[in-house]
Amino acid sequence: MKKAAYFTSLLFSLLFCVFCAPTFGQKPDDKQKVRTVTIPISIFTKQELKERQPEEYVQAERLIVKEDNEEQQILSIRSIGESPLSIALLIQDDLAPEFNLQLEDIRKFIRGLPRGTRVMVAYIRGGSMQVRQKFTDDLEKAAKSLRIVTSSPSSAPRDPYDSVSEALPRFDALPSGRRAILLFSDGFDSSDGLNMASVAHSTDLDRATLKAQKKGVPVYSFFFPATNTNNGNSDLIVAAQGALNRLSEDTGGRAFMHGTFAPISFDPFFRDLTLALNRQFALTYLSTHMKKGYHKVKVLSTNPEVKIEHPNGYYYR
Repeated sequence: MKKAAYFTSLLFSLLFCVFCAPTFGQKPDDKQKVRTVTIPISIFTKQELKERQPEEYVQAERLIVKEDNEEQQILSIRSIGESPLSIALLIQDDLAPEFNLQLEDIRKFIRGLPRGTRVMVAYIRGGSMQVRQKFTDDLEKAAKSLRIVTSSPSSAPRDPYDSVSEALPRFDALPSGRRAILLFSDGFDSSDGLNMASVAHSTDLDRATLKAQKKGVPVYSFFFPATNTNNGNSDLIVAAQGALNRLSEDTGGRAFMHGTFAPISFDPFFRDLTLALNRQFALTYLSTHMKKGYHKVKVLSTNPEVKIEHPNGYYYR
């Protein structure tokens, strides 16, 4: 993995001058008509995504950034594969009992993270996030902090997205580096009842997405049914999965799910996640769109065999 990331970063260093990337959302001088934007991207070949086998060399060729369908000037692409990684695991406490069969896969993933990675483990229950293990670089300690979920309807959260917002400030005290949230959830926002409007159009989801975008933290979501929603209305489940997918895509992460059912194993998902984390880069470009509000982003490669994952857009305020 490291070798592949090295070759890709070497390729980029030949194409672009590497500047010290400003932080996302930096406001320009009054005389300027542009501002800098930095987003996380992950680069793969379509073949390796299909076969789930990493390739040694990725020929990314030239990258193109379009914001609101207009091409923007790229300032830098920096490899961040070797920078420190901090991961917050958020687990919904009312997930179906079958989730407990996945705990060993999660422990295995934590123990296999690169040395120096910091991990936080928290459970989402009721109206709050309960931290089981604060950020630690003791991966064995983090793995052992996992416990079985209660699977009790009484521990069901109002929605999982409040806890995403609550977890984000906990990254602030950590050294600079890569950050990510792993959210294990059914994706339901029941604040206004279990109905299509509440599930598909969640205010808390929008708020969490905006905060994650501002901090540059991708959210990787893992769908798993909860006790209340297991074997429930299929339309509502699809809507909840769509909400998780939107959160992940809009923050530069990825949503993992096995149809509308509980996955047999998380292991294939974790292999894909590991590849994504090892192929991360920070892309900085000049935005010519000064209007406040939502801006759609698209990153393309001139190589048609290359796929790039990135946030679908961001809010500028």
